[in-house]
Amino acid sequence: MNQTKQMHPTSRNKTKRVKTDRYDFGLLFVVLTLVLFGVVMIFSASYYTTMSSEIYNYDMFYYLKRQGLWAVLGTIGMFVAMNIPYQFWKRMAPLAYILSNLILLALPFIGAEKKGQVRWIEIGPMQFQPSEFTKLAVILFLSVYIINHRKDLANVVGFVKACLVLGIPVGLIALTNFSTALLLLLVGLTMLFIASPKIWYFVAGGLALIPIGAILIIPEKFRYRLKRITTWLDPWSDPTDSGFQTIQSLYAVASGGLFGVGLGQSRQKSFIPEAHNDIIFAIICEELGLIGAALVVVLFAVLVWRGIRIAINARDNFGMLVATGISATIAFQSLINIGVVTNTIPNTGQPLPFISYGGTSLVFTMGMMGILLNISKYPKDLKNTE
Repeated sequence: MNQTKQMHPTSRNKTKRVKTDRYDFGLLFVVLTLVLFGVVMIFSASYYTTMSSEIYNYDMFYYLKRQGLWAVLGTIGMFVAMNIPYQFWKRMAPLAYILSNLILLALPFIGAEKKGQVRWIEIGPMQFQPSEFTKLAVILFLSVYIINHRKDLANVVGFVKACLVLGIPVGLIALTNFSTALLLLLVGLTMLFIASPKIWYFVAGGLALIPIGAILIIPEKFRYRLKRITTWLDPWSDPTDSGFQTIQSLYAVASGGLFGVGLGQSRQKSFIPEAHNDIIFAIICEELGLIGAALVVVLFAVLVWRGIRIAINARDNFGMLVATGISATIAFQSLINIGVVTNTIPNTGQPLPFISYGGTSLVFTMGMMGILLNISKYPKDLKNTE
């Protein structure tokens, strides 16, 4: 990144020092708004199920209390991260990367199985999803790696080595969570695209992924992934099984109309399995209508836009790359979630950031926002003014 030279006081161009003691409060406002909105929507989407089930002790506030607790912990974590100079994470990145890969390697042996998948580690009453930690660890370490090997990215060998740094955790996550692996791959490739001068590497890599994708869906063990694609093309071909969730989601989106049926008045939440989780955007569409759903999309767009601005104005390359990775994570994750709900893309399990139920996801996402906010506090020192 080019450094701006300080001009002599008598020069025609003057320099003005940028204040470095203010966070991006616009970004902070959007994050807190999405978190509070998420807590409200989780209650709205879940209370009917929990108040009528013995499993939840007929407690209509079951998920509200839990998500509220995670929101508080996430907010504390965000404010702590806001006040830690982001260069600290540069030193911690290698350790975080190694630790995340070791946990992923051990996950099949120490993880807890739920719904046929081993994605969580249970510690007493707490549940921890290692893939959320891995997303942050990879963003931090890949940023450090790119800085230290920037010139090497111009040749094939150097670019392949950078892809291996990304590919190791992506491959480990793909063993148990293909959708998160895909998300991490997109985020990592975005960071490499920003840093690499050779665009054709990405074209060649994209073509190479086609046979790899075929390998992942042809074996009988992974045939369910192929079925997701056929269900996406025609969900009504299997309306009671693989297409059920998609159909019910589309009913919810359609029945919301322009202004929605009203907060808490959704009818489809009694049909959609776990409506408070990944499919919660459908409930937003039904209860708040097109207007409410559009406002949510606008909030995410503003958040990503602020993140891109922070990346552009970052003081150094490390801050720029970390801000890019965090912004790309929110952008891709929200696009994937909304795309699944509207059947724009095949069904894949990605939570809507800040809104879907999930403690690990919320805490780590808010932690990433804290790092992003700290980067916003340290923009480029000088700028030229006429």
